[in-house]
Amino acid sequence: MNSCAVQWMPSSAHFGPRLAKALDIDGNAIDLHRFPDGELRTTVGPAGKTTIVCCSLNQPNEKLIALLFAAVALRRNGAERLVLASPYLGYMRQDAAFHPGEAISQRAIGDLLATNFNRVITFDAHLHRTSSLASVFPGAEADNLSAAPAIEALLRADKVSRETVVVGPDEESRTWVADIAGRLGLPYSVAKKVRRGDQEVQIAFMDPAMFAGRRALLIDDIVSSGGTLTACARALRARGSSSIDVIVVHALFPPLLMKTFGGAGIRSMRSTNSVPHPTNAISLNALLARALRRRVVGVHENERLM
Repeated sequence: MNSCAVQWMPSSAHFGPRLAKALDIDGNAIDLHRFPDGELRTTVGPAGKTTIVCCSLNQPNEKLIALLFAAVALRRNGAERLVLASPYLGYMRQDAAFHPGEAISQRAIGDLLATNFNRVITFDAHLHRTSSLASVFPGAEADNLSAAPAIEALLRADKVSRETVVVGPDEESRTWVADIAGRLGLPYSVAKKVRRGDQEVQIAFMDPAMFAGRRALLIDDIVSSGGTLTACARALRARGSSSIDVIVVHALFPPLLMKTFGGAGIRSMRSTNSVPHPTNAISLNALLARALRRRVVGVHENERLM
């Protein structure tokens, strides 16, 4: 049995083979078969003592069942340590019950994954009141990587204009936006959002005059319905921004929304490849491979040599 191996779900084939090559370890695709009644059969490849399973958890429901089956099969085949590399980690946003009878999805999924995996690695988990990703996975290790270095590299290659203002669509984005702006030496502003419904929000800025005649670079960690992004773009256009470009870490929205975004004044939109999407322009492969090499493969090899 090999000391370390990578396996990937079909939906993460854009990550898995490249990880195996970058880490110089064996890799296999996990096969999923759907029976006529909708049940799944999951077939894994040869396990390593440490096996990295790559599966981005957008549209997560069926994938979670497949991950459970894969973890059981890999353990049975000799895997001693399982690492979930999930560039996008679903079900993290609800960390409390806001109405009677609601399940707390973050806690439920955290317990499920911690029971089956020794470590979970993701990018920019969509946490609200939860202080750290480690607290989501009791008894397991957790790494919440940042996509900021990859975004910074893209913007430096673009030679982003010094007249650009980096904009966050809501207060939750402040830390993220401040980081990117600080890396590039650019000013930034964060909108105040008042949500009226799933897709209806109102946007206000404390310093609206700073946008007149300047380029706006909207940055957000996740876009799903697109309501906040559209409202923010319209507010920027109304305040005189000369152009509006968007970078998003996790693009979960349907591609058909691009027409709506264009109508709101957005000139371009680029996303990381945490989730396969037509807007993918920023690769996280190198950052993920580096983290796995340092925190997973390296540790295992050191243990083997002791």
